[in-house]
Amino acid sequence: MKILVINGPNLNFLGIREKEVYGTQDYDHLLQMIAKKGAETESKIEVFQSNHEGAIIDRIQDAYYDGTEGIVINPGAYTHYSYAIHDALASVDIPKVEIHISDITAREEFRKVSVTRPACDDQICGKGLEGYLLAIDRVIGLAGERG
Repeated sequence: MKILVINGPNLNFLGIREKEVYGTQDYDHLLQMIAKKGAETESKIEVFQSNHEGAIIDRIQDAYYDGTEGIVINPGAYTHYSYAIHDALASVDIPKVEIHISDITAREEFRKVSVTRPACDDQICGKGLEGYLLAIDRVIGLAGERG
C-alpha cells in the first residue's frame, strides 16, 4: 500500500518546541518510527513536511495522481483554520486520518476546533508519536474495508 504522511507547520521542530506538550523525541525519531512501520506493514510510506499551506495543498492534490492509497495528516496549526486544506482533503477520495500528538480537545479553546477533521475518515489525538502508527494502521484498515 502507498501511504502519504503529511506534517504541517513546526512538526520539523519536534524535540525542540514545547517538550512538555510534544515530547523530547526529535523529527528524525518520528521518521524512523514511520519507516519501521512501513517495513512491518509492507507499505510504501512517504513523509512530507512543510510549513507552507500551499505546499501542503499541492502535495494533497499530487496524491490524486500518483497512486497514493491513504493519507495520514497532522496539519499542525492549520487544523484550526485552513478551509483550503479541508477542501483539498475532501477532493481526494481515499482513506484519510488526521493525527495530533497532543490531545487538542484538552488544550486552548482555539485548538479544540478542527476544520480539517470533517474531510477525514477518522482522527487520532493525544497518543504522542505512537498516534502516527495507529493512524497508519487505521488508514490500512479503511483501505481494506473499501476493497
